[in-house]
Amino acid sequence: MAAIPAEDYANAPRLGPPIEELTSIVGAENIRSYGELSEPWQRAIAQAVAPGTQISGVVYPGTSAELAEVVRQADEHQWGILPCGNGSKLSWGGLGSDINLVVSTQRLNRVIEHAVGDLTVTAEAGTKFADLQALLAKAGQFLALDPAYPETATLGGIVATSDAGSLRQRYGGVRDMLLGLSLVRADGAIAKAGGRVVKNVAGYDLMKLISGSYGTLGILTQVTFRLYPLQTDSRTVILTGEAEAIAQATQTLLHSALTPAALDILSTATVTNLQIGKGMGLVARFQSMASSVKAQIDRLLELGQTLSLSSHLYADTDEQQLWQRLAASTSADSSEPIVCKIGVRPAEAIAVLAQTEAITSQTAAGLIHASSGLGKLYLDSQATSPATLLELRTLYQAHGGFLSVLQAPIAVKQEFEVWGYAGNGLDLMRRLKHQFDPKNLLSPHRFVGGI
Repeated sequence: MAAIPAEDYANAPRLGPPIEELTSIVGAENIRSYGELSEPWQRAIAQAVAPGTQISGVVYPGTSAELAEVVRQADEHQWGILPCGNGSKLSWGGLGSDINLVVSTQRLNRVIEHAVGDLTVTAEAGTKFADLQALLAKAGQFLALDPAYPETATLGGIVATSDAGSLRQRYGGVRDMLLGLSLVRADGAIAKAGGRVVKNVAGYDLMKLISGSYGTLGILTQVTFRLYPLQTDSRTVILTGEAEAIAQATQTLLHSALTPAALDILSTATVTNLQIGKGMGLVARFQSMASSVKAQIDRLLELGQTLSLSSHLYADTDEQQLWQRLAASTSADSSEPIVCKIGVRPAEAIAVLAQTEAITSQTAAGLIHASSGLGKLYLDSQATSPATLLELRTLYQAHGGFLSVLQAPIAVKQEFEVWGYAGNGLDLMRRLKHQFDPKNLLSPHRFVGGI
C-alpha cells in the first residue's frame, strides 16, 4: 500500500456508527475498529475517502452467507460500504463519502474448483492472484493476467478495477478471461452470472458491467476464469532509440505474423529508469515453444538493426527481473506518485507519449499497450499541478482517448475531477447504479460522475 503525505494522514477518517451487532455474524475476531487497524490499513482507507468521513472499522466475512448478511444489515441501517480485498488498490478512484464501513473479502480465499481438463478455475474473490498462479502452475496452467501488485492483489479487486496488464496484447482483458461470477447485491441478495465452462455465455452482460465497476454495483464473492497452458519458453526483447524508429518498429511488428504475448511502448523516462539506453522503447515478450520463440526473437532483432535501434535480450531469471524492474521503474520519484490510467488511438500512441514528455519535461514514466492504446502514466506529485493534469487530459482526449487519475494525494483529488469522462453514457450509468444500488450504499461517490 502506497504511503501518503503526513497532511493527508492527519485528515484520516473518524470513527463512525458502532458495528458490534455484526459480531454475531462474523465473530468478534473478524471485526476491527478503525483505531485497531494497522497503520497501512488506516492509510489505505484514508486515501479512498473524503477527509472527515466516519469509518467504524473493517469487517472480514468468512463465507458468502456472512458477507450477504453483513450487507443486508448495512442496507437496513443505511451504512455506506467500501468493499475491498487486501486494500492494495483502495487508493485508486475518487474519494468516497457517506461511507461508514469497510468490508474486506480477505477471508473469502478458497479455490472452489480447478477443472484442469476444461482449462477453468473457480475461486473466491479474496484469493490472492499470486497464490492462485502458484497452484495453477502445478498443473502446467496459468491465468493470463498481469495486474498491479501481483503478490497482494485479489481476484475480486482485479475484476473490480479491470486490471489486466501487459498480457492483454495476446490474451485480452479481464472481461475476456471472466466466465462467471457470484456477487452480493446492495440489498444482501446473492446473484450469479455465467458458468464454469467456456461454452456458457449466460449473463455475459452482467459480467461486462461488473468488470471495472470499482465495487459500485455489488461485492464479488466468486469468480470463474478461463486458463491457458504454461508456455515452454519465454524471452523478452527491448528496442530503444528515436521515436520515429520505435513507431515504425511497432507498426511493422503489429502487421507481421509475429505473436508477442506482451507489446508495450515505453516512455523516455521509463527507459532511463531501466538504465537500458536512450530515447523511447518497445518491449516485446514472446512465449511459446523454444523454436518459435527463437525464430520470432531473431526477426525482431533484425528489424531493430535495420532501424538502427539498440536491442536488449532477456531470458530466464534476467527476464523475470526485467519485468519486476519495469513495474518499479514506472513509479515516479515521489513518496506518492500520481498514477493515471490513459488511453489513446493505438496508431498515435508514440506521438502522444512524446507530447506528454514535452509537457512534463520528460519526467513522465509510463507505458502504453501497443494494440489497445491503453496504459498507465506515473507523475511526480510534487512537480505536477492540476493545471498540468488538465493539459495532459486535453491532449489525450484530442487524440480519441482519455486520462483518469487513479492515485494521487487527497488535495489533488479534491481539486481535480479524477475520471474526466467525456462520453454520453453517464445517464445510463446512473440509471444502472440506481437499479443495482438504489440507496447508493456501495462505494458511494467513488466512480465516474460521482456515482
